[in-house]
Parts: sequence; C-alpha cells; structure tokens
Amino acid sequence: MQRIERDFAGRRLVIETGRMAKQAAGSAVVQFGDTMVLAAVTVSETQSPLPFFPLLVEYKEKSYAAGKIPGGFIKREGRPRDEEILSARIIDRSIRPLFPEGFKNEVQVFIYVISADQENDADVLALVAASFALNVSRIPFLAPIACVRLGRLQEKWVINPTFKQLEYSDLDVVIAGSADSIVMVEGGALEVSEEDIVSGLGVAHRAINELIGLQNELLRQGRAEKMSWVKSEQDDTLVKRVKELADGKIKDALNQREKHERIGAVETVKREAIVALTEDFPDNAKDIALLVADVEYHGLRAQVLDTGERVDGRKASEVRPITIEAGLLPRAHGSALFTRGQTQALVAVTLGTANDVQRLDSIDDSAETTKSFMLHYNFPPFSTGEVRPMRGTSRREIGHGNLAERAIQGVMPPFEEFPYTVRIVSDILESNGSSSMASVCGGSLALFDAGAPVRAAVAGVAMGLIKEGDRYAILTDILGTEDHLGDMDFKVAGTDRGITSIQMDIKVQGLDVKIMREALAQAKEGRLHILAEMKKALAEPRAEMSQYAPRIETLKISPEKIGDLIGPKGKTIRGIQDETGAELTVDDSGLVTIAAVGGEAMERARAMVKALTAEPDIGATYEGTVVSTTAFGAFVEIMPGTEGLVHISELKHGRTEKTEDVVKKGDRVQVKLLERDERGRLRLSMKALVPKPEGMPEESGGGRSGGDRESRPPRRDREQGEGEPRERVAAESGASDGDGGGRGGESRGRRPGGGRPRR
Repeated sequence: MQRIERDFAGRRLVIETGRMAKQAAGSAVVQFGDTMVLAAVTVSETQSPLPFFPLLVEYKEKSYAAGKIPGGFIKREGRPRDEEILSARIIDRSIRPLFPEGFKNEVQVFIYVISADQENDADVLALVAASFALNVSRIPFLAPIACVRLGRLQEKWVINPTFKQLEYSDLDVVIAGSADSIVMVEGGALEVSEEDIVSGLGVAHRAINELIGLQNELLRQGRAEKMSWVKSEQDDTLVKRVKELADGKIKDALNQREKHERIGAVETVKREAIVALTEDFPDNAKDIALLVADVEYHGLRAQVLDTGERVDGRKASEVRPITIEAGLLPRAHGSALFTRGQTQALVAVTLGTANDVQRLDSIDDSAETTKSFMLHYNFPPFSTGEVRPMRGTSRREIGHGNLAERAIQGVMPPFEEFPYTVRIVSDILESNGSSSMASVCGGSLALFDAGAPVRAAVAGVAMGLIKEGDRYAILTDILGTEDHLGDMDFKVAGTDRGITSIQMDIKVQGLDVKIMREALAQAKEGRLHILAEMKKALAEPRAEMSQYAPRIETLKISPEKIGDLIGPKGKTIRGIQDETGAELTVDDSGLVTIAAVGGEAMERARAMVKALTAEPDIGATYEGTVVSTTAFGAFVEIMPGTEGLVHISELKHGRTEKTEDVVKKGDRVQVKLLERDERGRLRLSMKALVPKPEGMPEESGGGRSGGDRESRPPRRDREQGEGEPRERVAAESGASDGDGGGRGGESRGRRPGGGRPRR
C-alpha cells in the first residue's frame, strides 16, 4: 500500500492506493477530515468504433457514509440524485481533455463517497482521487490534475470551505487545473467582479499545484506501466484527395447564414466526396466523412483567426439580434419568450406556497432539508430539428438547469421577505448555441413579469475560443458550430454589478489566466448589451402579481395557541383549508402563513385563524353561528368554543315577539361584543351594527330588558327555550347558583359551574 498524509487548508489530507479495489486498473482513496472517497478506474483492451472518446464517470454517495438508511420503500441507493450527476459532470469535464488525442478505448471512472463528515464536501476530493487513480493505472493520461473549492469570507479567500463557512461566503466556485493551467471552472457568486474572480482563480491554482505535488510524490513510489495503443492513421493519399475535393466547398458551406442550410451544405460536401472517391476507396466511406469533418474544423478556425469573421457574418464580440415578449402566457404567474438569433427559450414562473418546497435527503446534512427555489431546463429534440429517443431528463439538462438556477438564485429575496416557493421552467424551443444562457435571461424576465421582488435583472452569455499556437480569438455568444469546432465553452451570467454564475469547459489541455481575464472582460460587454435589451422590454418587476398567483400573508399567534389551530390530528387546520380553499402552515414560533388565490378566501381564512387563536375584544365585530335560541335571545358562537348571548332586545331595532322571528339555529350572523360581565359572560348585539330606522321612537323599558314588562310571557315560558331542558336554560341565563357563570369562553357540552361533561 502506498500512502501520503499532509496538512492541507488546515485539515488532514490523506491519499492512498493499494488497499481497496485492487483488481481495477487503478484505484485511490482520498480522505479530508472524516470525508472519504474511493475512485476506481477500468479500461477496455480494444478501441471503440464510436467517433468520440467513450468515457463514463459515475459518482455515487453511499448512505452508510453518513450513518443513514435510504428513505422510502426501497432501502437501497437508486437512480443518481441531481447533486451526484452534477459532481460526475465536473469530473468528466475536467479529465476528458487530458486523455491523449486519438485514444478511443472505453474508460470507466467510478467514485464512491464512503464517509461523509457533513463538514467537507466530497466532490473536490473525488476529482483528486480520479486523477491519482488514472495516473497510477495503465491507462494513458497526460498528467495529474487537482480540484479545490474556493470561498471568500470577510474579503479573505478560503480553500475548501466547510458547509458552514459557505453559508457566509459570497462565492462558491469549483476550480480544476493542471500544473500550469486551469481546465475547468464551475460555480456561483453574489455579484462578484471579474477582477475578483481572476484573483481567486490565481489563489485556487496555487492550492491545486500543492495537491498535484502530493500526487507526484506518491506516484514516485510506484505506478503501473502504461498500456500500448495505436492511434488510427488515415491513408495519406486519401487525406490529400479529400482536402482537394472539399476545401473550397466547405468554405462556402460554412458561411451559410442559417443553421440548417449550413448543416445541409456540409452534408452535401460529405456525400459528394464519398461518391467521388468510392471507386478508388470503396471501403472508406466513414473515413471520408471524418476527413471532411476535419476539413470543416480547420476551415472554420482558419477563417476566424485569419479574417476575424465568423460563419454567420458577425464580428468576434458581436451578440446576435434579440427579441423579447413578456407576459405571453395568460394563466402562468409569469412568462417570457426570449429569442437570440436561432436560440429560443419559453420560460414560465410558478409561485407556490411553503407546502410546495422540495424536500431533500442528503448525506451532507443530518436532517432533511428543503429547497424553495428551483429552475428546470428542458431540451426536446424538435429544438434542433432532430428525431431522437426520449429517455427522461438527461445529464445535460440537469447541468444546464443548475447553471441557470445558480445565476438567478443570487438575486432572489430571502424566503422571510418573499415566502413563496418559486419554480422556473425553461423549455428550449430552438437551439443554436447558448440555450442555458437564454434560460437565464428568460428566467429573469419571467420573474419580473410575475412581480417577484428580485434585486436586479440577470443575463448570461456563452463565450468561445479558437486557439492555434499563440494565435487566438475570443468569441461572444457562440453558435452551436463554434462550440463544436472551438476550444472553449465559457458561460458567464450576472447583473450589471457582477457575476452570479460561471462555467468553463475546454477541449485543450488548459488555459492561462491572461486568456481568462480577456474572456471575462469581453463577456461583461456582451452581458451589459443583453441587459440593456432586456430593460427595453421590462425594466423592473411588475407592481402587481398575476391574479392567478396565490397571495401569502403571515400573522403571529401565541405558541400556546398552536394546538388550538391545528386541532386533534390536524382536523381543525384541515377544516379551515377545506372551507376556504386557502393553504395554511404554522411553525413552532407561532408564525402562521396563509396562501390563497383571491381576496375572499384570504379574508375568511385569516378571520378563522384569528377567531381560533384570539381573545374576544370589546367593541369588535364577529361573524358567528347561532347555536341555540331561547325565549330571551340567541346564543352565538363567535370563536370555536366561545359563545355569547344576543338578548332578544339586541336582535333588531324595535320590538321582537319571538327570537325565532329573527334568527334560527345554524344561521350565520354578524354581532358586536358589547361587554364581558364579572363572570366572564359575553353580551352581544346584532342591532348595534345596523343603523336605527329614521323616525323610530325610543324603545320602552330600555337597555337590556327590551319591550314592555307587562307584555312579556310568564317567566317559565320566557326562560325555557324551544326544545331546551329547563335546567340548561336556567344555567345559560345565569339563574343557576353554580359558580361557573354563563357560557362566555366555555366550550359547548360542559357544565357552566363544574366542568364535568354532560352525560
């Protein structure tokens, strides 16, 4: 077993090989703190017939790593989570450029997270482990690489910050690099300047070199002999003939302005070359097509470097024409159609409640976490005019959605200020490069259309690079062809103040800081141009949200009243939701969140919550239910379990012969609370809420008695309500000698004087 141990970024770092997975072509275990990852790599013995290098990277977080058992019915790890796919993509994009050109033996890289201390992220360790496993194996690989995460706390750079530190950091960027250059960048920031990003990359690269030094030191202890392989070479005569046939035609084909015309013209050149050379090279049709593609590759690059003109006629720093339509979907809470050249994104925003948050179970957290902002990116085949099988959400869609989500998340208001779950969906309807950045622009506009109080508009642009030796050209807003035939796809998104998301993939072995600085400066120019176009369409968030979006209000109740609001097994709160159509949630502090579409539902739900949890206020008006009638008035429940008496004289202006002439049991009525007597009983009035008819004489008897005493029925009839036992009427009217008093504040079905339930 080979092992090396050092202090790195203030924690213990261990790299070892030869203890686990010894039958793989190469393996390594990397430990940082108590987080451990295992990398194992294998290679096929024969070359693949595919026209590309078949590399597979699988990243798997084992639940046992954090002492957990997977939730749900199936108690084993299943399909990869989004976070695992994103980590696998980081590793794939970092190592792919460092396999030798022409090497096409299938390679598989497996990463297992086997211990998680819930402080240190495993993804950056995984790339170090993969690099060492490849270098110690027989698989050809150009040189060790390493990866670090960069944060910044109080203006100080932090290498591999802990999860807790990242909560206070203004950026979270993963950087991979070789000894002399950067090979991959991925991360987000809170409107950080371009110069700060470049400065941070320099800090990260020094840490990367420290990790590469550790790998080299361990590799000197022993490594496998590299496997022999032969790069496929084309017949020199065939290469020359194809170049003679295709060179001039490819130049004309490449300069077709429209995407499908350009693709069709290139395919025509391939077919003509195959037909022309079939007689002399009958078994080389695939080779001829590949050689024509090679002519196309060199033709596009030479044109850009020699003339500065791109295949669609633009200059290097020019952005394609932009058109924007906002609010085009009448029922969506916010929407935008963003079109840039031949790339088009239809983006819609949905505002939900706290019940709509995504619940996440991760080995990086001891408890379940939630996510209230998400962006989903969809890339259907028709967006490129293709027919291809549909096999669910692809890794590319997950990666592009995460990039766009991170770009916008930095300007979203805190959940406490805007208590909505926000879901953005970007459907790509046309694609010719930079569809993820179109999703950023469309998502920002759709949020403005939804009336979300975001801090600023966000735009994104994809940068490209053509590099031959010391000559290079940086391209703004690249086409699909320029992405395919170029050396870099560098996506930068942000506001007019700074960067919020960044991603760089390259096809060469690395980029120096000088080119990255120039690319970031040119990207800023493009981003500011796009933001200006967006401002013309929608300069700020709309003042009002969609009428179809839920309105959310909060109110505070006493924590002691939470049980009253929820009720037994949630019966009470569910009843409010069923009756009003509103959604209610309450947290342990007593903060009640009410969400409803429409003001009436909101008002009713708010009133019911207040009725359940508030104490009656003298002079306040309540809507209640008549629970019983008597000869002397009606008992009305104004809050659950809280009733008061509307005396017959308070039912209406003028004389009332019989209570049932005005109200009946079950009626909903508006009442005013006049007073609470010394025994806690509530005296209510209906007539106090109705203006006295003009010309009506003053009522005789006055006050609470109401009417002429001589015209009253005998006391027995007056006190015994319709269908009520005499003893209940006496108790409810205060005639009982019990010390419990009347019904005010008591729940129905309990003795006013004692508290034992009635049988």
